[in-house]
Amino acid sequence: MASTYSPLGIELMATGENAGTWGTKTNTNLQLFEQLTGGYSAKSIAGGTQTTALTIVDGNTTGTGQFRMIEFTGTITGNQIVTIPNDVETFYMLRNTTSGANTVQFKYATGSGSSVTFSATDKGDKLVFATANDGTNPDIKDLSIGLSTPAGTTGQVQINNSGAFGAVAEGSSGQILTSNGSGAAPTFQANAGIGIGKAIAMAIVFG
Repeated sequence: MASTYSPLGIELMATGENAGTWGTKTNTNLQLFEQLTGGYSAKSIAGGTQTTALTIVDGNTTGTGQFRMIEFTGTITGNQIVTIPNDVETFYMLRNTTSGANTVQFKYATGSGSSVTFSATDKGDKLVFATANDGTNPDIKDLSIGLSTPAGTTGQVQINNSGAFGAVAEGSSGQILTSNGSGAAPTFQANAGIGIGKAIAMAIVFG
C-alpha cells in the first residue's frame, strides 16, 4: 500500500514503503511539523481585486499555507480574498500589513461557510481557526481576544465607544474632564472651581 498524506501535507508512510529514503522523508516530515507549529511566511497579495489560493504541497515544505503565521504584504488596489483548501484543519496567526484601503478576506476555497475579514482600515493581527467541520461548507472561526489599536491622537483620552476604543479631544489648558451622567462621552470643560458652599462643607468635614 502506497503512502498517504494528511490534509496539511505530512506523509503517512505505509509499512515497507520508501526503502532507502525513509530517513529523508522522515526529516522532511519533521521540518514540516516545525513549520506548521511555529513557522512564519510573508505572502504578497499585491494587486487589484483577486483571489490568492494558499497551497498545501504533499510531502514538502513549499506550500504557502503550511505555516503557523502568515503575513499578508504588498500594495492592494482592490478587495482581496485569500483561500485555503477545504480539508485544512489548523489555526493561523494572520497579520495584514498591506498598503491600500481595501479589505482582505480569509476563507475556505469553496462553500458558504463563515470567513474572517480584515476591514479596509484594519492593518493588524487576527488569530483564526480553520475548522474543516463540513466537507462542503467549512467555517473559519475568529479566535481574536478583542485587542484593538487605541483611537485618537497624542494627548487624547481613551474611552469605551460601544465596545471599541474611542477618543476624547484633549481640550484646552486648565479644562477638566466632566460627564453629564447620561452615558454620553465625557468632555473637557472650563474649570469652574469649587463653590463657596462646597468649600465650607469641606472645611467642616476635613477641618
